[in-house]
Amino acid sequence: MDVKEEDTSEESKKNHIEYYKSLTKVISDIQKEKEQEDEPAIKNHLDNRIDAMQKDKQRIRDMFPDIKEED
Repeated sequence: MDVKEEDTSEESKKNHIEYYKSLTKVISDIQKEKEQEDEPAIKNHLDNRIDAMQKDKQRIRDMFPDIKEED
């Protein structure tokens, strides 16, 4: 399996920051949805989605260390 090199150009950085901000909003929305949910299976599914998005945010922070958590 070939490993694709990360694109760390300024254009890529701009796009990743935009995506990072959208992930922050989606995570917040999912957390609100989870608070209203009673079904354990659905809560678990939402937790898994949040976890995956948090990992993606961490990947972006690793690619661009100058991105701050609040960006």
